[in-house]
Amino acid sequence: MRGWWSEITGLVLPVACGGCGVPRTQLCEVCAGALYGGVARRARPVPEPRGLPVVHAAAAYGDAVRAVLLAHKERGALGLAGPLGTALAGAVRAAAPEAGRTGGPLLLVPVPSARRAVRARGHDAARRIARAAAAELRRTGTPATVLPVLRQRRAVADQSGLTARQRVANLAGALGVRAGGERLLAGGRTVLVDDLMTTGASLVEAARALSAAFPHGFPGFAQLSAAVVAVPPLSWEINRN
Repeated sequence: MRGWWSEITGLVLPVACGGCGVPRTQLCEVCAGALYGGVARRARPVPEPRGLPVVHAAAAYGDAVRAVLLAHKERGALGLAGPLGTALAGAVRAAAPEAGRTGGPLLLVPVPSARRAVRARGHDAARRIARAAAAELRRTGTPATVLPVLRQRRAVADQSGLTARQRVANLAGALGVRAGGERLLAGGRTVLVDDLMTTGASLVEAARALSAAFPHGFPGFAQLSAAVVAVPPLSWEINRN
């Protein structure tokens, strides 16, 4: 209901840039450039947790990019899913540069949000952005689809305030693959996707859940990679060259 109301109010109320607040535009050119105007780069958290797949990010998490992500996730600015999806699509292309040449589609697997967070926000931000990214990839000639095959198997504690090591321990074993997901994932190149990577704990657990579902491996699993919209500046800056 909250998501429906946000979309309706977005049509009738004055809009302002989600990044800087300039009036009469959903996202100004300057903030759009910060979000998806650059080249997606590989990113590594510090410290880098064991089991983290290769991650590419579209932007550094700060200033306008941070404001846009928070406006979409926490304040229900659902129209920003499109620009965020464009940014994520760029990171997906960097994560799977062979896409479009291998014959199979790109399979975008979003990292699921905690159920209580989805209820509180009225929408699953990562899944919404993933769908926008898949649409952008298809628009530009790359077959892509979203497969939300990961599910939460147990409740986890709030991650805020936890150290990187504590976050990994908190999420260990929390995710699983939905029934029938293995069959769906066998048909293309899998890329884990999320809106933001901080410590990498969520992506580590998502990768573990996928590998546990395929103990003997499956086509393309050795190439499992991840793409996110943004990472903290330190993770971004150390990989610029």
